[in-house]
Amino acid sequence: MRIQHNITALNANRQLASNNTSVSKNLEKLSSGFRINRAGDDAAGLAISEKMRAQISGLDTAKSNAEDGISLVQTAEGALTEVHSMLNRMVELADQSANGTYSDAVDRDNLQNELNSLRTEVNRISEGTNFNGIALLDGTMSTKAVTAAAVAANATGTTGTVAVSVSADNAGAAMNDKDITFATGAEGVVVDGATGDVAVTLVAGKAYTEDDINTLLSEQGAGMSLTLSGATTGTDMAVAGTLTLANGANEVSTLTEGLTLQIGDTSDSFNQLTVSVGAMDATGLGINAINISTQAGAQDAIEDIKAAINTVSSTRGDLGATQNRLEHTINNLSVTSENMSSAESRIRDVDMAKEMMEFTKNNILSQASQSMLAQANQLPQGVLQLLQ
Repeated sequence: MRIQHNITALNANRQLASNNTSVSKNLEKLSSGFRINRAGDDAAGLAISEKMRAQISGLDTAKSNAEDGISLVQTAEGALTEVHSMLNRMVELADQSANGTYSDAVDRDNLQNELNSLRTEVNRISEGTNFNGIALLDGTMSTKAVTAAAVAANATGTTGTVAVSVSADNAGAAMNDKDITFATGAEGVVVDGATGDVAVTLVAGKAYTEDDINTLLSEQGAGMSLTLSGATTGTDMAVAGTLTLANGANEVSTLTEGLTLQIGDTSDSFNQLTVSVGAMDATGLGINAINISTQAGAQDAIEDIKAAINTVSSTRGDLGATQNRLEHTINNLSVTSENMSSAESRIRDVDMAKEMMEFTKNNILSQASQSMLAQANQLPQGVLQLLQ
């Protein structure tokens, strides 16, 4: 028997410490509800669950973004509902003015006055409709693709015919103060100050004067002018230069890309949705210059207003499709977030019943170890019997 080293007591003490540590961990898990409270509990599980947590957070944020997107789309579509209503009233006014029973100019002037008021309100709605300070209908939220194409052709006579296309989907502010010059020397065609939505179609084989083309441009409400120069027999006609846009290309360039919504948990393009709405003011709708104060003007205005109605209808249709897509996106994000949360829970959360069973076991072992340690500490006292 030895009294300097009580091996039995040391062993009992080690078991007691181990059981007390297990009981402490059991209590920590039971009180927190997590199986993994620190990396030491499960390093691999912690790493995986943290990635899942980040993804779940991203999905929830994307869901909130999509809900904001629906609110934005509904705001724009609600404003366009009123624009639609006013355009329909404009058609009524134009139809009335086009009727030959109006012989008094005052009658048509009154119709024109009401149309002017409606047009002013269309402009106000276009400029004033916003969501969280973001203008929705003034054209700043539209996709503007600028296309420049050059075609060389031979021309004879005082008027040359050549196909040249320079167009912008919407207000092409990036083209302001740019001159596009055709032909060589001082003779040719110059288009300056190109702005707005412009699409002028010239019939092949027909001669046009400056006034003819500028009238077409004016009817479209564009701040654009065309100058024809040269009075001698033309030579080869070609574009003297090319437009160099911000990205250095001279073919097709996107100036702006509308409003981008983040509807996923990554920065991939498929997790982004672009909402684009063109200018819904009188100029953008092509009704800025309509005049129904004459019967002929009213007849022309009818088709222009109906074209504007089609434009608004198309835009509302796009907004409706976007809203439906966002609603499906929200549903998908909710399901994905739910499944990811379930997976993260299986890794990170504690099974309370199982952990309570472990706690009960370790608590009993701890009490038993404490009792056995007390018994082991009594063993050296047997030496006293030998000394009597």
